[in-house]
Amino acid sequence: MSFIIPQADPKAGYLAHGREINAAMQAVLNSGRYILGKQVELFEQEFAASLGAAYAVGTASGTEALELALRVCGIGRGDAVLTVSHTAVATVAAIELAGAVPILVDIDPATFTMDPDCLQEAVRFFKNKYRLKAIIPVHLYGHPADMGKLKNIADKNKLSIIEDCAQSHGAAFNGRNTGTWGRAAAFSFYPTKNLSALGDAGTLVTDDPALARRARQIREYGWQTRYISRVPGMNTRLDELQAAVLRVKLRYLKRENASRCRIAKKYDALLAGLAIKPPPVMPGAGHVFHQYVIRSSRRDRLKDFILRQGVAAAIHYPVPVHLQPAYRKRVLAGRLKNTEKACKEILSLPMHPYLTDKQVKYVGKVIADFGRFGARKRDV
Repeated sequence: MSFIIPQADPKAGYLAHGREINAAMQAVLNSGRYILGKQVELFEQEFAASLGAAYAVGTASGTEALELALRVCGIGRGDAVLTVSHTAVATVAAIELAGAVPILVDIDPATFTMDPDCLQEAVRFFKNKYRLKAIIPVHLYGHPADMGKLKNIADKNKLSIIEDCAQSHGAAFNGRNTGTWGRAAAFSFYPTKNLSALGDAGTLVTDDPALARRARQIREYGWQTRYISRVPGMNTRLDELQAAVLRVKLRYLKRENASRCRIAKKYDALLAGLAIKPPPVMPGAGHVFHQYVIRSSRRDRLKDFILRQGVAAAIHYPVPVHLQPAYRKRVLAGRLKNTEKACKEILSLPMHPYLTDKQVKYVGKVIADFGRFGARKRDV
């Protein structure tokens, strides 16, 4: 083949809305205000409203939004935070940036999100050894975590919930949007996300006015008035150009998420009957398919095969955080058998809102061809 179907295509979204994006960016350039101006203020209001939240506080990245959320919730040195190992390293990096200790728990093998039973077990084991302060559920691949059960555990143990929503823009659980279940939430707008900027960008979301005020203060050096730092702060400001782009793209988020869901259904139909496990959607989950992730014990062979046929695929994520060289001795973790098994079997197929029917059918055909060349049901 003379082309490759990309696993993700940030350029497609820009081209689809290019005229509006260019006009919005030109307006910012003409204004001469590039940091924390009107575009940031309006985007914060519009994004919060889209979630049904009270406040959004724009940041320079999703990682820094998560660090900021931890800090405004009073979590720091000597505290411990429970999260998952099957996530982008950014989740654990943010905990350490805030000065806290990460404790990693196992995932549900179907949803790839935090297993409530494993969380409960970890709380019982660590509560007398560490000062447990919060849990960070990660809504991975666009599928929400089981927030009902997780919230019950958090409430009973007086733990704050800080949601990692980097991959769940527009997702919901039992009709309630991700990002609105805890004290605070962090979103990333990295170029491959469902709602994407043209570079790094993020936001903190909360319903608590005191947390929002503190977040606005800390994100800019701890200033209460200009040049006067009342608290130790950081520099994590959303710039006007990115906010202008995000305001345009936010108007299309529901439409593009609906397109992702339609593509996922087409994949489901094309993969039916093959020795491949498509991603299930749990009851009550409003999945937005940031990724379409299949499972196969022959993952590496499958990946090589489909790449040779012009279909790009990716592994999110090949090595869990607790097994990575930088973190082996820095994080606390029990036996994470579901996490470790998943990392050997997962494969993300091409997924973005502008995949054509022809491309989707071709991906399905290539995977079916792999099945005919030797994949068997016992291999899954």
